Formats: sequence, C-alpha cells, structure tokens
Amino acid sequence: MRRIETQVLVVGAGPAGSMAAKFAARGGARTLLIEKRQEIGAPVRCAEGVSCDWMAECEVAPDPRWIATTPEGARIHAPGGACAVVSAERAGNEVGMVLERSQFDKALAEHAAEAGADILLKTHASDVLREDGAIVGIVGKTLGEDVEIRAAITIGADGFESQMGRWAGIQPPLKTRDVDATFQYRLTNVECDPRYCDFYVGSAAPGGYIWVFPKGPRIANVGIGVQLALLRGKADTKRYLDDWVARQPALARGRPLDMVAGAVSTCPPPRRTVASGLMLVGDAARLIDPLTGGGIVNACLSGKFAGEIAAGAARAGDAGEDALGAYERAWRSRLERKLLRNWLAKERLITLDDPTLDAVVTTLAEVDLGADTLSLLTQIARRHPALVEGFAELLVRV
Repeated sequence: MRRIETQVLVVGAGPAGSMAAKFAARGGARTLLIEKRQEIGAPVRCAEGVSCDWMAECEVAPDPRWIATTPEGARIHAPGGACAVVSAERAGNEVGMVLERSQFDKALAEHAAEAGADILLKTHASDVLREDGAIVGIVGKTLGEDVEIRAAITIGADGFESQMGRWAGIQPPLKTRDVDATFQYRLTNVECDPRYCDFYVGSAAPGGYIWVFPKGPRIANVGIGVQLALLRGKADTKRYLDDWVARQPALARGRPLDMVAGAVSTCPPPRRTVASGLMLVGDAARLIDPLTGGGIVNACLSGKFAGEIAAGAARAGDAGEDALGAYERAWRSRLERKLLRNWLAKERLITLDDPTLDAVVTTLAEVDLGADTLSLLTQIARRHPALVEGFAELLVRV
C-alpha cells in the first residue's frame, strides 16, 4: 500500500475544497488536495449562478475564462403569470454571474496549486483513519492503487453525497423533506433574456422551483428542483421539467447539449461540522442555502475559513476539536442566521398553493425590490404577515 503524509488533507476539489487548500497552503501548511474524478470541474452539477459580493474576500478576481454571462438581475414568476424583478446586487447568492463551472473549478484549483498545494486526481477515500479518537487521514485508492494518506487535519469537501461526515459519525441522515432532487438541461436554440436569471415557483416544481439561466446567445441552463418527499419515482423530476418546457414557446424548440441529475440539501444549519482532526466544508457540511439551493458562495467562504484555521492548527500542532472549533464559530457567525431564516422560509413556502404564490409575487411586483432575500421576506411580512409567523424575529439585519 502506498503511504503519503501531509499536514492538511483536503478531500474533494470543488470550490470549497480548492478554497480550503489555497488558504491552508498560503498559511504555510503542507497541503494535499485529492479529487476522485480524472478532471476537476466535470461533470457540472449546478445551475452555475453566483453573486459577486464574496469574491474580494476570498481573493478571487473575475476572469473571462469562467464567466458565461453577467445578468442585471432576477425575475420571479408566479404560476398565474405575475413577475417580480430583483436587481443583481440584491438578488442573493444565485445572481450576478452565470459561470462556466468546469473552468471556474479548475481556476480555483490553479489558485490552490499556486499557493503551494499538491493535487492528486483519480484519488478517492473509502474510509477515515482514526487514532485515539481523532481523524488522522483516509484510506482509499489513487489511480487504482491502495493508498493511506495521513494528515494532522483532514477537510471533508466531498460534496452533497459526502461520506466523510458519515464515517466520522458527525452527520445524521437527511430527512426527505430536506432534500431536493434536481435535473438540468443545457438547451440550445432557445429564446431567453440575457439580462435576467428566471425563477418559476408553484406546482410545476413541487417544493422547489424551475430556473432558466442564460449561458449565451440562444443557450440556457434550464433546470428544476423538486422536494424528494413529494416524488413518487426516480424519473419524476425529469418529467416535471419536460412537461413544463413543452409548455413554454421560448424553450419548447430547444435541444439539449448536456443534462445532469443530482440533489441538494435544503436542511437547517448543521449541528456539528467539526471533530478532532476533521472539518467539513461547503456542500459536505450541508451549508447550501435552503431557500435557493445555491451552494457556491457558502462553499467558498467556508473553505476559506477552514483553510485558515487548518494552517493555524498545523502551526500550533493542535488539531483537537476545541482548536478546530474556531472554524465552526467562524462560519456560524457569518452564515448561520441566514441559513436558519431561509430554512424556515422554505418550510413555509413549500406549503403554499398556486393562488397564494400568485398573491405573494404580485405583492413583490408592486414594490421597489432592489433587495436581497431578507428584504424580499420583509416585504412579504408587511403584506402577508401570516406567512412569516414563527420566524418574523429573524427578519432583522445584523
């Protein structure tokens, strides 16, 4: 068996993993980033929308290589046809840029390598290594060869289907109402307004929504998320989307260039993301926005926090749970309140019928939105206070 030793091991080279590796290496830690696939960034498994307000903090400069379009804002469409427009600056984590994710992910991995991290492809974990109750690395395979990778600190960035938290015993199973099954086409030969990312709510996408994100002239990502608890069969998600697309004159003549199925967590903030020797980041930590299903921004932020904490822990020679707890405090301070508020909003919104959604979107269309998700919810609270019962106290900016 091949044996490798490092100070910081990052499992998964998506945005969270590459960001963690970058900041761990920059902090002086000997860092290894492993990816189970043979190509970083493939296959693409999201709508590829992202805001811009986090980039300076994470030291990511916009690059034409991975920017497909830069929409002006978002439009929220009700089942009955009402439409509310939101500016890009205030539309939340999904709007501002539509990425070429395969190139974006590669660019973040380049940044990690430039900071000093090593990268191994076709390398996956099959279990964690434990000593005296602490996680001290992983066992798995690299290019088909058995491997044992020992590390003072391991960062689990292995995505929504993460095994790292499960193996470490810190991540309970998700409820089906806290998972959305997703399906997306990249369609060509469509008509879409490049100024907007479009979101369609209502019974066409039970417990979720449909999105149309412009990717270029006559090309768009067209996808759907449906609450897993409301599905009867594996093919239902695609069927819901196909039925909806067929009813849209601007999209019905579209032809697929690719398609992808997956899932996202829409759960409340996790109770635990740290164990002795281990931190979970991004989708692996279930830090996806429960209301929008967006995960890229939270992945990058949590990866940065974890990388910085890992570097400090490596310098101090202390990878205990108390030392790594600084990471949990960092992401909770930045993200937890919004995650909880948006989960509570999601729980309420999935109970609404089409006429109520028509009324809500009509309300939003009547006011000057220029708003983020908090301001949207505040406007809803003013006109429809019953819809925010139980979490109105969270509608305060801090």
